[in-house]
Amino acid sequence: MICVSVYEPTVETCLDALSGLNFAEVRIDAIVHGAVDDMRKIFCRPLTLIATFRPEGPADARGCIPGNDTRKELLLAAIDAGASYVDIEAGSDGAYRAQIVARARSRGCKVIVSSHNFYETPDTGELVAITSRCFDEGADIAKIACMVNADRDKICLLGLLGRQDFNGRTVVIGMGKKGRITRVAAPLLGSPFTYASLSDGKETADGQIDALTLGHILKALRDG
Repeated sequence: MICVSVYEPTVETCLDALSGLNFAEVRIDAIVHGAVDDMRKIFCRPLTLIATFRPEGPADARGCIPGNDTRKELLLAAIDAGASYVDIEAGSDGAYRAQIVARARSRGCKVIVSSHNFYETPDTGELVAITSRCFDEGADIAKIACMVNADRDKICLLGLLGRQDFNGRTVVIGMGKKGRITRVAAPLLGSPFTYASLSDGKETADGQIDALTLGHILKALRDG
């Protein structure tokens, strides 16, 4: 299953981008001056939508990320409006995370706890620990995204899907050009879905493949 990442600056362009899609991630952080009413307009649509609001800047000494109050308000509004999934960062402030998870549980919205490493892929032991921590923090699905610098990195990432306790509920992504193969292989090996860009030039992550191309590749592999 392919989830299309939508990163648009206005509600209008976001809704246009969602037209014709079945499954998409809406990057709320892209919407300039996003408001609660905007979340209602977007997430009331009869689509499978992930509500994501990536933080800017490092966490402070307490683990709090600047803008948490705004992020929380918009993510809660997205959940209330009908989001199918909500994405929160691994290691985020406990009180913030608890409120998001509790609201999601009450609304039948699944929780994705995501971990990103934009520089490297940790070794297998650390990846297993990170994934386990995502589930400990309330994940229905753990998302592990790491920069791939060598072939062993791809093996380490895809190897997570070989674990019975992770398979079917862990999304693995190798970022960068060297990691592109993981975006194809992961959904064939037990990742519940993979991410793609809306079109060429609309990538939201390094190494992302456009949805049309990725769809053709996956279909050819499955039919073959």
